[in-house]
Amino acid sequence: MITGSVAAAYHGAGRATMDVDAVIDPTPSQLMDLVQRLEGAGLYVSKDAAREALAHRTMFNAIDPETGWKADLIVRKHRPFSDEEFGRQLSTELLGQRVAVATLEDVILSKLEWATMGGSTRQLEDVRRLLAIAGDALDGAYIERWIEPLRVRRVWQSVRDEPAS
Repeated sequence: MITGSVAAAYHGAGRATMDVDAVIDPTPSQLMDLVQRLEGAGLYVSKDAAREALAHRTMFNAIDPETGWKADLIVRKHRPFSDEEFGRQLSTELLGQRVAVATLEDVILSKLEWATMGGSTRQLEDVRRLLAIAGDALDGAYIERWIEPLRVRRVWQSVRDEPAS
């Protein structure tokens, strides 16, 4: 499932980026098959980093050494929000390919969570732009349902209090 800045761009808040974030939920054998396919496509991938990411439900990278483009492959966490987020994904066409993309609300929640973990103002500006674009179409009740479990109340309030630039 595509998430992060590429998903934000899909929902209307594009910005320049040199990576794509994707949530994956592989078995160990599916993970090794994915790694082999990525390597076969000429990308650099650490098998050890991939195994570690699966074991700890974190992320690893696939990097195109010629262009510098990077894919952050995020192993789906075992928690209620991640289960629901993955189940709500949208099936759409993006760059000529059929892909799954995180919903607008789930992109917002994920960006709030990333901002809380890393203090990124870029994530918060993305959220502000998404809020401005969505307007009344945003499912605010869904977002409010996850604010406390994800521990993002403070950053949520800060982006709601300050409009997009």
